[in-house]
Amino acid sequence: MSTTVAGLSRRTLSALLWGAVGFMAFLVLVQGYALVVEPLVSIGQGVAVAGLVGGMTAGSAYVLEHRLAVWSARRAMDETASHGGDDKSKS
Repeated sequence: MSTTVAGLSRRTLSALLWGAVGFMAFLVLVQGYALVVEPLVSIGQGVAVAGLVGGMTAGSAYVLEHRLAVWSARRAMDETASHGGDDKSKS
């Protein structure tokens, strides 16, 4: 398994980055709601919920990313095979 920053695997680093995206996206949505309507939660509550959202996003990404990549690769192979593939012997 290849390592990257601080000895983390690429899969772990990717999951942590997705968690950061989930964390920040939730905070942006809460702030946007506060600007348009009224504050939905306090800053502390927003950070706590964003932490939960970020953690769940990171966990989901870690579990599902590999499975989605395998599924996508299999689907691409099936589509290539169903369209005649890349067989150059037919040309």
